[in-house]
Amino acid sequence: FCHKIGLDYVSCSPFRVPIARLAAAQAAIKEMK
Repeated sequence: FCHKIGLDYVSCSPFRVPIARLAAAQAAIKEMK
């Protein structure tokens, strides 16, 4: 769910890709723990 929103957010705001990737990475880490 979060990943889908992140992809849509990135596609809408290409200049914020690094921020979106960082947020997605943090979410993935939380899910792993």
